[in-house]
Amino acid sequence: MEPITTFSGKAVAVAINDIDTDQIIPARWLKVTDKSGLADGLFEAWRYLADGTPNPDFPLNRPAAAGASVLVAGRNFGCGSSREHAPWALQGYGFKAVIAPSFADIFRGNSLKIGLLPIVIDEETYHELLSHIAEDPETTVSVDLPNQRLVLPGGRAVSFPIDSFARHCLVHGVDQLGFIQQQDEAIAAYEAATPDPVNTLRPAVAG
Repeated sequence: MEPITTFSGKAVAVAINDIDTDQIIPARWLKVTDKSGLADGLFEAWRYLADGTPNPDFPLNRPAAAGASVLVAGRNFGCGSSREHAPWALQGYGFKAVIAPSFADIFRGNSLKIGLLPIVIDEETYHELLSHIAEDPETTVSVDLPNQRLVLPGGRAVSFPIDSFARHCLVHGVDQLGFIQQQDEAIAAYEAATPDPVNTLRPAVAG
């Protein structure tokens, strides 16, 4: 997993509330076990017309959205069924972060585990950001994860919450397993200094 510290990226808005995981990546894509190619199914029902051609009205298909790495979405993003393929598809498309007023808990957890940053902002900031994007489709934002700050066009900075353990893992580019593996020495020292509870509690056998 690549470390996340600070980055800037073009923002594209799909300003719809309650976008569920089936809308993010349809169920037919869940048959695969490899992440490669999942980006093709991202928002499939909205990105493509019935004949399979790109829908020119969908925000991700507009020329100005090319190269966007930050998605701005509505409230309760990622609700519905628990599917890891949803953040995989977003990340595979090129998104580093999703900004929304709120996220479904399971989606947020799945995203943090793979290095896709879910950023929660208040409603006022959300609508301000949407206005910037509407006025200038090339709008960029900056993210400072160590200091938990999102910098909007014009320079206004807002803080965003994130679990301290998740922040540590993202900043250092390790997943949960990687974090545990980094503790090998501490684990070995603890085990060496701690009596075996099985042997300690086992009753003595009469000779």
